[in-house]
Amino acid sequence: MRDTQRSDLGAAVFVLVLGLVAAWQAAVIPTTPLYAQVGPKAIPYLIAAGLIALGIGLVAAALRGGWSHDLEDMQGAPRTNWRALSLLLAGLLANIALIVPFGFTVAATVQFTLVAAAFGSTAHARNVVIAFIVSLGAYALFVKALGVNIGAGVIEALVFGDPG
Repeated sequence: MRDTQRSDLGAAVFVLVLGLVAAWQAAVIPTTPLYAQVGPKAIPYLIAAGLIALGIGLVAAALRGGWSHDLEDMQGAPRTNWRALSLLLAGLLANIALIVPFGFTVAATVQFTLVAAAFGSTAHARNVVIAFIVSLGAYALFVKALGVNIGAGVIEALVFGDPG
């Protein structure tokens, strides 16, 4: 077994295990008899099933020779874009750091803007405006229409009167 085949198998097994853990965690979500058919477990089970199916497919591909062996033959393969990876990580960390003190809209706007920059966008002002509108719309959909609390903050208090 080549090194790339071993690493492909490791990645495949990781995805499969992640799906199994997701299924286990979905199973322990408490439910009440108030849910007639679709309850809080439906989407986690759907995601777990997708991860398990993807993991099984990746394991099968790894056992047939792997998928990354083509990279060994590539001349001039693209280098790792550390700037993009750093911006993606910064977006994730910003969301984690900002969601509690400032709310969903601010956290998601900052994350969206950093991720857009990681993908090469240079229209930062436009990205902020789009991110703000999409984030506020998502907040309104989840909290006002679906009744799912995703973190009220400064903006949500100003726009909707929600406590921060």
